Amino acid sequence: MPETPAPAPAPDPAPALDPDPALDSSLVPPSGTVHWIGAGLSTGSGLAALCGAADRVRLWHRTEERAGESLAALGLTGRAEPRAYTPGALTAELAPGDVVVSMLPTPEHPGLLAACVAGRAHFACSSYVSDAVLDQVPAATAAGVVVLTEAGLDPGIDHLFAHSLIARARAEIGADTAAEVSLTSYCGGVPAVPNDFRYRFSWAPAGVLNALRSPARYIESGAETTAPRPWEATRPHVVDGESFEAYPNRDSVPFVGQYGLPPAWQPQTFVRGTLRLDGWLEAWQPVFARLADADAGSVTELAQDLATRYPTTDADRDRVVLAVTLDVRAGSGRSWSGRYLLDLVGDAQESAMARCVSRTLSAGVRAILRGTLPPGLNRAAETPGRAEEWLTELAGEGLDFRLTTGA
Repeated sequence: MPETPAPAPAPDPAPALDPDPALDSSLVPPSGTVHWIGAGLSTGSGLAALCGAADRVRLWHRTEERAGESLAALGLTGRAEPRAYTPGALTAELAPGDVVVSMLPTPEHPGLLAACVAGRAHFACSSYVSDAVLDQVPAATAAGVVVLTEAGLDPGIDHLFAHSLIARARAEIGADTAAEVSLTSYCGGVPAVPNDFRYRFSWAPAGVLNALRSPARYIESGAETTAPRPWEATRPHVVDGESFEAYPNRDSVPFVGQYGLPPAWQPQTFVRGTLRLDGWLEAWQPVFARLADADAGSVTELAQDLATRYPTTDADRDRVVLAVTLDVRAGSGRSWSGRYLLDLVGDAQESAMARCVSRTLSAGVRAILRGTLPPGLNRAAETPGRAEEWLTELAGEGLDFRLTTGA
């Protein structure tokens, strides 16, 4: 396995940063208090960073004792306040301008956001925005509340990389120049030491299986394509000379607009997907055979079986690989290509997944605390300037990644 690359200076000038916006008159002024809800696998050093940035941090867990144990494990005893989480207990301590950070499962987010809107507190999570959250965005905007979503690893850092690459290509090629574009964004959490299963669960097995059951939509050969069973679209993918396997997930097509791809640029390939170790497709054939026609009950049973057969232990080390590549070829013969690569291995103190998710989410919460995110929906950093700011912060905190560009 290659060593984790250190950040390299950009070979071409980065896009100009957005000016720090003045505090929006409708924005509820940040209070300086952060409520971090949940202390699961993705809660890592990002929480420690917030303890140095916020005036007050509270960690909410199942019981106050469990919250205290989690703080002790993170070396944060005395720097954050342990709390026993219930919706009522949180609401009782919520004040206007506070920031609620949800590390709970996605179905819990709408209820937390509703409490935030009612209490005029800001909300942040690392998950994809759901329809139930979207439904509350107008009320949140009217209340002056920031709703930060997709601010983790994938989604999160992948958004930052894509915005940065597209801005650099626009500066080189020109937004009004007709061009053909290929963008691929593949991310995977894998075992640092490959095993026979070619995988390490970094989140609930049921979530992994249900994601595989969801059809994937993407652009290939200039046309929208749908894979009803994403694993059937698995292909070889080489990263820095190392062979992986990759398949599309979710719906990539809306990100053409979300990333601000110029209308004059026609995407020939546009895929956001999942990276797996070479040999994963073969190793998982027995899983796919059971998953193909499974109902909800069968998926739950399969997930429990996999959790028992392939447990994650404290001795395991994970590896996160995220590769985002953009190629732009104009009709005039001009071209531009660029790639970001993040390749991290976890250690005894923190998994690579927790490091990436929690530090990115922490960067977003710090932006809320500074008052630089507007009310309403924010998906990570949605402008090139803010993306550069976040990437600079993350690199300064030791989250190593590498940018390479060329014609």
